Amino acid sequence: MKQKLVLLLLLSVTFSGFSQVRKGRDTLNIMQARIIGKDTILVSSIPELNIYPMAFSSKWEHWKYRRLIRNVKAAYPFAKIAGNKLRDLDLRLASMRNERQKKQFINQTEDQLRAEFEDNLKKLTISQGRILIKLVYRETGSTTYAVVQDVKGNFSAGFWQAVARVFGSNLKTPYSPETDEEDKMIEYIIQLIEMGMI
Repeated sequence: MKQKLVLLLLLSVTFSGFSQVRKGRDTLNIMQARIIGKDTILVSSIPELNIYPMAFSSKWEHWKYRRLIRNVKAAYPFAKIAGNKLRDLDLRLASMRNERQKKQFINQTEDQLRAEFEDNLKKLTISQGRILIKLVYRETGSTTYAVVQDVKGNFSAGFWQAVARVFGSNLKTPYSPETDEEDKMIEYIIQLIEMGMI
């Protein structure tokens, strides 16, 4: 009887210890193990992260990097939303056969998006808007000009291109982290955002 009581007590302490092994957002952290000889080695995979040297030549360069982080963090959520909405719009338009019905649906979607996001988009700075143009290219694979042209036509694309040019931006700006230094830094910052590091 005494052995059963000790065993029961030992099991309850062990299971309470297992229930307390939690990490992060109240989730149980389960790891795989590989036994090699008499050793047990824990095996885990971590997400890939490209490392860029962060040696700044001056305080000005460091300030510009911190400002780029702030601007990317402001623009990136809108680019993700734009990519998702555009994919959804393309799927819905593909199922419609009538041009009039497509135009009505596009106008209705535009009104809905304007009501939902216009106030927040107006709060973006010019630099954040310029980064948003690049990130839309990253999310959709097309320039912002081409997206507007496909959805609203040549006149609307030309009009919004003229407005962008007045503010020093260009809707035809591509996103190329392989060749452009700023785009390379933007890509690095996005990776850090997606990993929850900034």
